Amino acid sequence: MKSARPHELNTVYKAKFNTINERPVDDISLELFYRPHTITLLAVSIAAVVYFSFIRDEHNVDDNIRAGICCVVFFFVIISVLAFPNGPFTRPHPAVWRIVFGLSVLYLLILVFLLFQKYKTIKSVLVWVDPALEHFHIDMDKEYGVNCSVITFENIWNHIDIFALAHFLGWAFKAVLVRHLGILWAISILWEFTEIAFAHLLPNFVECWWDALILDVLLCNGLGIWVGLKICKCLEMREYKWVSIRDIHSTTGKLKRVMLQFTPVTWTEVRWLDPTCTYMRFFAICQLVIFWQVCELNTFFLKHIFEMPPNHPLVIVRLVFIGIVVAPSVRQYYMYVTDTQCKRVGTQCWVYGAIMATEALLCIKNGKELFSRTQSLNIILWFLLISLFSVLCVYGCVLWHKYVQNGDNDFSRETSPCKSPSLSFSESESLSAETEAHLLENSELYSTLKKRHPHAPLDNHQ
Repeated sequence: MKSARPHELNTVYKAKFNTINERPVDDISLELFYRPHTITLLAVSIAAVVYFSFIRDEHNVDDNIRAGICCVVFFFVIISVLAFPNGPFTRPHPAVWRIVFGLSVLYLLILVFLLFQKYKTIKSVLVWVDPALEHFHIDMDKEYGVNCSVITFENIWNHIDIFALAHFLGWAFKAVLVRHLGILWAISILWEFTEIAFAHLLPNFVECWWDALILDVLLCNGLGIWVGLKICKCLEMREYKWVSIRDIHSTTGKLKRVMLQFTPVTWTEVRWLDPTCTYMRFFAICQLVIFWQVCELNTFFLKHIFEMPPNHPLVIVRLVFIGIVVAPSVRQYYMYVTDTQCKRVGTQCWVYGAIMATEALLCIKNGKELFSRTQSLNIILWFLLISLFSVLCVYGCVLWHKYVQNGDNDFSRETSPCKSPSLSFSESESLSAETEAHLLENSELYSTLKKRHPHAPLDNHQ
């Protein structure tokens, strides 16, 4: 078969990349919320700056600095709405995800700035943000590995606190993001090994065996994974037929439609693995499991090194913010790993990778005293263990799909194409439904490709 021209391939790849990086809104029911309002936004922004910079009281220096920082963030958010990509999601509004991307870029820039400061400077900034941090020390944190031999209801109940609920909600959220039972359980079990390996550095990692095995893995994590996957199953079975709010006449129906704007516009059933996936896809998923451990470690090391209580607003806000940023990042990573037409990783996923690496560097640079007590053998064994376990777990999932679900068409090559380093147009798998829909919108491109390559698999869905 005659190969496609390079510019045609680039057009196809660009169309596929745009579906995860700059996804358009398919059905717009209220045009007012999707029209550009750049002049109005500029006028409102200037009026707000004039009001807060000229009218406010400027006698307090700290208040002036806080107001200036808030104004910088305000303008950066506006620029994000105007210039940054939507990402893979469009609900409740693309502007929301542009703001999320903009704030993630701003957070990355702050981390890079802090990376060049001394520990005392960073600590002074945190104390300036919240003076109560000056009197808190990490040794005031709650200890969980006490009275482990006393297994009574009272002792077990003392280990159940607000963080048990946070464990459950966190794993339910992770299940909604990852949507694969094997990968989720691999991350959950490996995290317990991670806690054991770093327990000599982080005292709150020291837990009783029944706390780690029963309360954490089986109860909180397991129940959260089960609930999250049940939510995914319900969303997969739902019929997505959106009606314009203008076509709804009852007030109750309009209010319901407004609330449904905060739900997904569609729900794609993911296929991380199948029996025919290539080694590149296999190791990319193993990499995801390992990176997840690093991300979780950053949370605890940041809290420990810069001495913040677990329930501090900065810690909670960071956790919620990182959770929101991870949602489009995981989606973009999934498309990059599994889709043959996606040749670049999404910008939100790239920024999150940079955030994760910078947080780790910030911890290493400012935790020299802490890491000087590192037991090298523990860390080496931990790294080898999580690498080996992630490979074995992912390979086990492949074998499960191959032998247990061998007859299920959902895991066939057509449903889940292979990712290869070099792929010509004639050798590639069929385009996904999203790409085909994008190409159909550009009928001239679609007809040209079909005329030049009548046998190319443009009419098949993944």
